[in-house]
Amino acid sequence: MASIGWNWHAVGKRKTAIARVWMRPGSGMILINGRKAPEYLRRAALEMIVNQPLELTESEGRYDIVCNCQGGGLAGQALAIKHGISRALLEVDTDKYRPILKKAGFLTRDARIKERKKYGLRAARRRYQFSKR
Repeated sequence: MASIGWNWHAVGKRKTAIARVWMRPGSGMILINGRKAPEYLRRAALEMIVNQPLELTESEGRYDIVCNCQGGGLAGQALAIKHGISRALLEVDTDKYRPILKKAGFLTRDARIKERKKYGLRAARRRYQFSKR
């Protein structure tokens, strides 16, 4: 997608999900990977997560948003989109939105990822069952 006509761009991340977000003044349409948000996310809770930064900054229905998501599952992608939208809102008006979004914790990249499997163990920390006899 070309950035022509799109005023603000940001990238949000969560676990292995990456969301590239483009915003411009508009009617409040949210497209994710070419589909409308309710159709793509399929759960009201995930839609609510995506809309949180807009509700908090009282800018619902003021921007058209297009997201391109890769990796992770739906929940991780929803949180990555939330992170991306929050960062894009900073580009719109840093002085106005930064204190609000910072206090809510929307600008902090959630760095928790899956821990790698260790040798000698069944998983990252799970050991094989011990048998005394």
